[in-house]
Amino acid sequence: MSEEIKIKFKEDYSGKSIYNFIKRLTDIVLSLLGITILSPIILIVIILIKIESEGSVIFSQDRVGLNGKTFKMYKFRSMVINAEEIKEKLVEKNEMSGPMFKMKNDPRITKVGKFIRKTSIDELPQLINIIKGDMSLVGPRPSLPKEVKEFKPWMLERLVVKPGLTCYWQVNGRNNIDFEDWMKLDIDYVHNRCIKVDVLLIVKTFFVLFGDENAH
Repeated sequence: MSEEIKIKFKEDYSGKSIYNFIKRLTDIVLSLLGITILSPIILIVIILIKIESEGSVIFSQDRVGLNGKTFKMYKFRSMVINAEEIKEKLVEKNEMSGPMFKMKNDPRITKVGKFIRKTSIDELPQLINIIKGDMSLVGPRPSLPKEVKEFKPWMLERLVVKPGLTCYWQVNGRNNIDFEDWMKLDIDYVHNRCIKVDVLLIVKTFFVLFGDENAH
């Protein structure tokens, strides 16, 4: 899949080398700064997760990145350890259109999990993904391989850029946005991405840390 996407979109997105350089430098600097400044919060979250439930503090999962390449995406674990098994029994309660699963009152989420999801703290380990180069601070949220297999052809265009920690969807309603509208927002970002757009999205994302009623 990755090679096909590279060929299909090569001509449309080959002229952003300066932008990509600045974006990558910004990703590394801000991610290292973020980890340093937020280290007390990160430590507290690690302790709380360990106290509340058994299992790893970090949840890793295969996601689809740039040009269809898969990578391990990291998050603080916000669910019980057998969440994937329970999910099979909750499919009929999916509140998101399309191939993605979202449920407002998901019974798999722990008490600590509800808080770190509400404040998006659960996403902080992705700063490691950004430093590694799998992700960027700004870009379409990374999807599961099985979700990408169900994408319509036009939706694959979102894979010509690195997935991001934040995006239009993240700051504009999140789970209240229909799946196809979400994909359209991602394509809009691909077409209009620039330093100004990235900076605005990063700034808006800070407000999510104070609690987003659409986050769950």
